[in-house]
Amino acid sequence: MEDVIRTESLTKQFGNVHAVESVSLEVRKGEVYGFLGLNGAGKTTTIRMLLGMIRPTAGSAFLFGKRVSADSCDLWENVGYLVETPSSYPELTVWENLEIMRRLRQIPDKGSVDIVIDKLWLTPYRNRKAGLLSLGNMQRLGLAKAFLHNPDILILDEPANGLDPAGIVEIRESLKDLSSNHGVTIFISSHILGEISKLATRVGIIHEGRLVQEINADKLEHLLQKRLLVDVHDKKSAQAELIKDGYSVYTTEEGVLEITDKKAIDYPDSIATMLVNAGLPPTLLRVEEEDLESYFLRIVGANRK
Repeated sequence: MEDVIRTESLTKQFGNVHAVESVSLEVRKGEVYGFLGLNGAGKTTTIRMLLGMIRPTAGSAFLFGKRVSADSCDLWENVGYLVETPSSYPELTVWENLEIMRRLRQIPDKGSVDIVIDKLWLTPYRNRKAGLLSLGNMQRLGLAKAFLHNPDILILDEPANGLDPAGIVEIRESLKDLSSNHGVTIFISSHILGEISKLATRVGIIHEGRLVQEINADKLEHLLQKRLLVDVHDKKSAQAELIKDGYSVYTTEEGVLEITDKKAIDYPDSIATMLVNAGLPPTLLRVEEEDLESYFLRIVGANRK
């Protein structure tokens, strides 16, 4: 499957600050690539280089196999984007803002504005001045501009900013539809792993300008750490019994016993039986899986060391 987005050792320095350091990635046609990182990790700088908004210090970015440069204007006919805060003409209505964009894009279908207004749930606000929109609806307007010309690539920087939970779900479903049913390639940045994991087919984690991990989204669950939490009245005796039985046992900050051995996690009932037979019946026995946000922070923390 062809790569429609590619970077080769993409690097950007601002003086002594290394904003992006030698990032190489590939995004295939129809893929949803989740680009994850904390605020300031280098996500927006990478996206600006992908879009030719800033020049790399070193390395290259490619769209549709063509190097992105100041004179590659024809590339943008097939690219929709949203970067940081969406811009608009505040004194013009939602419809007027999109009509201007339609004319600038030279889109012949005059009905395309109404179609995208409906698709982004902006119909109640079509005649409202953009300057009076809420943050969430301003974000929808920015997305409408990105979707307007039915691009083959969408590059979106934190598109869920300002949206309420229902709006986030609506946008997620729209993006899934574009990818799955229309073959649109989507590159989407976020600092929220839980949300990206519901949408992306592949995830790249950037930290302090470096790409520290890439993984298929369906493999993420297998990387989440699990533990068995056990509580008993006589913790010291229970811990001694468990260690004698070959388990590695730790005490959490909350004073609960923690076992990370796979055998204990897979068969917690055997732990319960063993403790009951030892006269130490458990008052708590729970398998707990690391959530996605904790995994993200763990991976980022490991790359701080």
